[in-house]
Amino acid sequence: MATESASAYPKVHRAGGSEVTIRLMTPDDRGRVLAFARALPQHDLMFLRRDITQEDALDAWITEIDIGEATTVLAVEGDDVLGYATVHRSLIPWSTHVAELRVLVAERARGMGLGRVLTQEAFNLALGEGLEKMIAQMTLDQKGAISTFESLGFRPEALLRDHVKDRNGNRHDLLILSHEVQRFQAEHAEAPAPAGH
Repeated sequence: MATESASAYPKVHRAGGSEVTIRLMTPDDRGRVLAFARALPQHDLMFLRRDITQEDALDAWITEIDIGEATTVLAVEGDDVLGYATVHRSLIPWSTHVAELRVLVAERARGMGLGRVLTQEAFNLALGEGLEKMIAQMTLDQKGAISTFESLGFRPEALLRDHVKDRNGNRHDLLILSHEVQRFQAEHAEAPAPAGH
């Protein structure tokens, strides 16, 4: 089974009548990712692990990529970032085989299948890095994201009551979903590759 490495990129994916380039994020993308983040709806920003509209938070993310703690794949059109998927590895010794998947797509690019494409790329990278399990975390009101992840084979594993407090001080339940990396790849191996791959 093929796995991804840096040499596999860039790739081209046709989405919504446009050609979107899928490639790894580098420090040179700092300004583009900052512009992407600052154009996101307020609701999307509410539950991010860090406020990537702030330069210091974005610098911390880039540092994680530089030291190998995280790998991020971007979907770009020209100079515009349309979305990303990050594989964030666990640093806890007993769960180094687990990574968290974080996916976000620009509002104007939703409904084009980019979230699914980015998730597939993230799993390809995870398999190549020897990871065995991927988790995703989201609040219960993120119904579209939950539906997308469940359609990809993720299953609920835990529900943490009142675990998240938004910027307005409101509490939300946190849903944790998971998927085995090899099983994900096996389930999607027979699916036709997106046009342009």
